[in-house]
Amino acid sequence: MARRRAVLRDELITLAHGAGGKATRNLVEALFLDELGNDVLSALGDAAVVPGGGRLALSTDSYVVHPLEFPGGSIGELAVNGTVNDLAMVGATPRWLTAGFVIEEGFPVADLRRIVASMGAAARAAGVAVVAGDTKVVERGNADGLFVTTAGVGTIADGVDLGPHRVLPGDRVLLSGTLADHGMAVMVARGDLQLEAEIESDTAAVHELAASLVALGEGLRWMRDPTRGGLATALNELAEASGLAVVLDETALPVRPAVNAACEILGIDPLYVANEGKLIAIVAPQSVDEALSLLQASPLGTDAALLGEVRAKPAGLVLLDTTLGGTRIVDMLVGDPLPRIC
Repeated sequence: MARRRAVLRDELITLAHGAGGKATRNLVEALFLDELGNDVLSALGDAAVVPGGGRLALSTDSYVVHPLEFPGGSIGELAVNGTVNDLAMVGATPRWLTAGFVIEEGFPVADLRRIVASMGAAARAAGVAVVAGDTKVVERGNADGLFVTTAGVGTIADGVDLGPHRVLPGDRVLLSGTLADHGMAVMVARGDLQLEAEIESDTAAVHELAASLVALGEGLRWMRDPTRGGLATALNELAEASGLAVVLDETALPVRPAVNAACEILGIDPLYVANEGKLIAIVAPQSVDEALSLLQASPLGTDAALLGEVRAKPAGLVLLDTTLGGTRIVDMLVGDPLPRIC
């Protein structure tokens, strides 16, 4: 299915352009893809699969979370885990990372050491090495403390082929755990909302979960980690790219009670809130039971669930069968309800 041509009508960049929804998509397609486009980049996957010299996956990401340390993690762990996960979503084994730091003048060295130490621990836990880096210091007031950019390289085994082109009507939608943990943990940690909720980020490297599903072979069609824009946006991207429909069952959506309560207070749908330690998998119907067993066998996948299925129509849409017996369209994220969470 041909991708519609995006049009960028905005004259100024807004926070919505960084939220992972429609504005981000338009910016990427109508500006970056238009100016930098090539066959590899146009796939717009979590990581790029590049030809030549063996099969490699490349990914890059920048992290601007505030606060820099939050319940369950820090910007350092987030940077490692996020890049590892992007590589894993295309079926790659993560191997090497690079790290760039933009540090604000006056930032405490003790805080920087603690964050970099958490980054090192995350890299060792994921079995990857940080093999190159760069550091820049900018004037006070120009970096909000610390920004981190990482790039990653992974290797892909022969025969592994994941993507929207492999998704078929009748395939099932799996999620490896609960929704919205990271986004709500960061929001509560800021203290602006005066919410007394014990919510921890789910930041974690899910490459081992992904590798277990890759072992299913033809039974695994596609994977994505639901970061900015959440589950809803990731599945909308899949529906648009595949020309198929995704239908979810609201009763099957796993959300922790504390997270759900915080979302209700803020008027935010957990479908649109970021996770940083979960994966979505589209699997063939005959592989559902095995895939769920593989996910649930890991401590990171104990809450894995079957959420719905892929259908032929209505093409390009994500639908939710509600607890009230109706059906509603789940559109891509519009705007920026949760700024600066990853």
